[in-house]
Amino acid sequence: LYGRTLGLIGVGQISQEMIPRARAFGMTVIAWSRSLTPERAESLGIERKESPQEVARDADIVSVHLALKPETRSLVGADVFNSMREGALFINTARGEVVDQAALLHAIGTRGIRAGLDVYAAEPASATAEFTDEIGTEPNLYGTHHIGASTDQAQEAIAAETVRIIQAFKETGKVPNVVNLARRTPATHSLVVRHRDRPGVLAHVLDAIKGAQINVQEMENIIFEGSEAAVARINLESEPPHEMIERLQAENPDIIELNLLEIRN
Repeated sequence: LYGRTLGLIGVGQISQEMIPRARAFGMTVIAWSRSLTPERAESLGIERKESPQEVARDADIVSVHLALKPETRSLVGADVFNSMREGALFINTARGEVVDQAALLHAIGTRGIRAGLDVYAAEPASATAEFTDEIGTEPNLYGTHHIGASTDQAQEAIAAETVRIIQAFKETGKVPNVVNLARRTPATHSLVVRHRDRPGVLAHVLDAIKGAQINVQEMENIIFEGSEAAVARINLESEPPHEMIERLQAENPDIIELNLLEIRN
């Protein structure tokens, strides 16, 4: 693997886990994703490509990590396989339908592409069913069952993680590992409010923010021991006017201090 180039089509959570592992073997990692910005690529230590075809052209190994959506169905097709180097490796562990299987079969037969799959276009819908597919007869294909989460070890780990998440929610009111939680919001400023733990303080602050036509992106209020003092952190989509902050401080005696911080993404 040393000195080879790994090409990723799709840069989601699983794909991002592959990056440090590939680099540990001395591989160069290139990638394409609709959401991959130059800044994000730089932070991941990878080279951003403009299209799946560019990834295929420059990679020794192409690995697909795409969610199945209308716009990704059969996205990896003949144009991608024709761009691959002869004898290159192709891996799909995402969804079978994101790959044009007829185009893959043609590439295996005519360009010597070697494929590794654990997902197929004609996968059985149930856990136990007969599976016959033309692609399974190809000598240049290494295929496995799509049962990564169905081993005894995985089932025990999933059960333990489920209990841990429920316990964390019961104790803290927070759910760990929320998959659709925004990791980075459009917030540009954070308003930090030190206040006495009294009814209506935060309502007063939020009314002022609403009056300034500013949207709250994220909010947290922490109560200190004794339930006398608290600190609220309110992330805002734009900078609030200085007059609003001065007015809040002057009008509400339960507000101890207000600080406005710029968020640097």
